[in-house]
Amino acid sequence: MTATVSWPAIAPVPDTPPCAPPARRPDGGWTLTRYADVRAALTEASCRVPVADPGAPGTLSWLRGTVSRFSPPERHPARRSAGIAALAAVDPGELRAEAARLTVAALEAAAGRLDVAGALARRVPVRALASRLGLADADAAVPAVTVVAAAYQPGADAAAAHRADRAVADLVSLAPPDPPEVLANRIGLLVQACDASAGLIGAGARHLLPPPDRDRAAVPGDTTRLLAEVLRLDPPVRGTRRVTAATVRLGGVELPAGTGLLLRFDAANRDPAVFAEPDMVRPDRAVPALTFGAGHRGCPGQRHALALAIGVLDVLRERCRRAPTPVRYEPHPLLRVPARLEVVAR
Repeated sequence: MTATVSWPAIAPVPDTPPCAPPARRPDGGWTLTRYADVRAALTEASCRVPVADPGAPGTLSWLRGTVSRFSPPERHPARRSAGIAALAAVDPGELRAEAARLTVAALEAAAGRLDVAGALARRVPVRALASRLGLADADAAVPAVTVVAAAYQPGADAAAAHRADRAVADLVSLAPPDPPEVLANRIGLLVQACDASAGLIGAGARHLLPPPDRDRAAVPGDTTRLLAEVLRLDPPVRGTRRVTAATVRLGGVELPAGTGLLLRFDAANRDPAVFAEPDMVRPDRAVPALTFGAGHRGCPGQRHALALAIGVLDVLRERCRRAPTPVRYEPHPLLRVPARLEVVAR
C-alpha cells in the first residue's frame, strides 16, 4: 500500500482537458486524453510522428530532417541508435553531480535571491550535458541551444527560424567532427533536453520547495521519488502529436489514415481509472506517467534528464524556499516552462 505525502493536492493546470473518450477537433483531428488511449497511440506502429523534410546542411531544417525525433519509420532506428550511443558515454551520476555544482555556484553568486528560470532551468542542464557530449565550449552552447529549441517544432516563424539557422551553425562548429546523422542527433539531444528539462526543474522547484508561508519547513521525502509524481502531475511536456498511417481503432473510434492526433499527457497522467486519488502525491505508484512517452519512440534520455533535474533540485531543497512572488509561464500550447520563478536562501 502506498503512502500519500502530506501536501495539498496538486490541481491540474486550468486548461487541462478531463479524461474522456476521443474527442473530434474543429480541424478534423482527434484529441486523446485517457491513459489507455494515449499509450495505445504511442505504441501503435500506424500512429506516426509528423515527419520533417530535410534541408541544407547546418541549418535548422537540416537538423529537424535528420534527428530521430522527426524521422520516418525506416530511418528512425539508425538515428535513434546514434543518440543512444552518444548518451551511453555519459554517466547520469556525473551529470547529477555537475548539475548540483553549477547550482551551488549560481546560488552563491546570486547573494540570497535567484530566478530559477533565468539562472538554472535551461542553463544548468544544457551546460552539463554539452560538456559531456564533447562540445568545445559548453558555455557558448547554452544560448545557441536555447535559440534552436525555441524554433525546433515545425511551424516556427521566419525570424525565429533564421536565428536558429545561425545557432545550428554555431553548434556544428562546437561539436566533435562526426558523420552528419551522428552530429545532428548529438545536437538534437541538447535541443530536446533544453525546454523539457527547464519545465521539469521549474515544476520541481514550484512543488518541492517550501512555500513562502512555511519558510522553515521542509517538504518531506526523497527528491527522486517525489519528482516522479511531479512529472506526472505537472508535466513539462503536456502532449505530443501523431498522424495515422492506416485505419486505427483507438478508444472505440475508427480513425482513417491521415488523421491528426493530439495526445494529452497531462490528462492521461491523472486518469482516475489508472491512478487512485489522481491529484494526490503518492511516490510509490506502480504505473508510470506517460510524460517521457512509451514504445520505440519513448525518450532515450529519461535517466539523464532526471539526473540533471535532481542535481538542481537537491541543492534548492537544501538551501532555498520559494519567494512570495507569482510563478509566470512562457506562452506555449504544449510546453509548461516557467518564465520566472524566484527562490530565496533560507
